[in-house]
Amino acid sequence: MPFDPAPLLLTFKLAAVTTLILLLVGVPIAYGLAFHRFRLKSVCETVVAMPLVLPPTVLGFYLLLLLGQNNPLSRLLADSFNLRLVFTFTGLVLASVIYSLPFMVHPLQTGFQGVPVVLAEASYTLGKSRLVTLFRVILPNMKPAILTGLVLSFAHTVGEFGVVLMIGGNIPGRTRVASIAIYDEVQALNFQAAHMHAFILLAISFVTLLTVYTVNRRYFR
Repeated sequence: MPFDPAPLLLTFKLAAVTTLILLLVGVPIAYGLAFHRFRLKSVCETVVAMPLVLPPTVLGFYLLLLLGQNNPLSRLLADSFNLRLVFTFTGLVLASVIYSLPFMVHPLQTGFQGVPVVLAEASYTLGKSRLVTLFRVILPNMKPAILTGLVLSFAHTVGEFGVVLMIGGNIPGRTRVASIAIYDEVQALNFQAAHMHAFILLAISFVTLLTVYTVNRRYFR
């Protein structure tokens, strides 16, 4: 069978969209966990970190129950917004955001905690607001953490299997990502196509991680 690049293209699209959303969501979450103290902080940190230890099929199963057609939430989304999440690309994005959340939040939280407090205090002394201080002082001084979060989130999304299979199934052109395509090709004994998918993912993962280590090393120098 000829090699089909569609699963790879869909995988990179999913990873790019997921990483962008995670950056927008992860910054305020990491900021809150790094700088604020509240009673349920340990619970929030545990919930954010759960995907690190939770089997992907378990998370995918409960997301499937939550978003399935027999659930009131899914019926509300379908009737009010014509939005269906199971076996759709949108559902894959939602599941990927939840599953890859700690890979964005943890590096950002570490980056926030590593910025010297005196920099923020100096900004406040000059009359700058917290929002201005965040974007002009804190974030520019934690570029390695941001880069690490972006790359880890992207790479982790590229390699997802269990969650995307549970939520998206295996629909060509819609939810059939590269990891599922590799499994299908192996099942069909089409090892050449499986090797092509696997090698491309391996090469991209290696290059992205090498870029992170190289950039971070030069930054700290």
